[in-house]
Amino acid sequence: MNLPEPRLEHACDLSVALDPIREMGPGRAGQRRIIPIVGGTVSGPLLRGKLLNLGADWQTIFADGLAELDTRYAMETHDGATIEIVNYGLRHGPPEVLAAIMRGEEVSADSYYMRTHARLETGDARYDWVNRTLFMGVGARHLQQVHVRLYAIR
Repeated sequence: MNLPEPRLEHACDLSVALDPIREMGPGRAGQRRIIPIVGGTVSGPLLRGKLLNLGADWQTIFADGLAELDTRYAMETHDGATIEIVNYGLRHGPPEVLAAIMRGEEVSADSYYMRTHARLETGDARYDWVNRTLFMGVGARHLQQVHVRLYAIR
């Protein structure tokens, strides 16, 4: 079978501002918490703008330290379009690295795994292409901020 190799095109970098973690306690699968998304920036060759002060990351932390990331938030492009972002991912790494991140220490992003897949959606015809494109991301967690580089999968 002759199938095309997918290629990645850098779409944008998200700098996501976070409010403090709201611990929910243990859930059916693990420790549950909500991290409000309160703003940020979007910069890149395909998308530019700001993240709106709405949305959250609804996380489950499993006993082995694996974090399941389940986010829903929105951006406003530099020219006024609103785009919803639904981003699902996983973060894991050595316990001492994850603990350092939560203490606010600078940790190299290549010392742990943080990957996502994203779906973007809008009703603005200028950005209709995001409705028909899948995205993947590589991320880094900081104390009150997350950085995600999104790639369009071509």
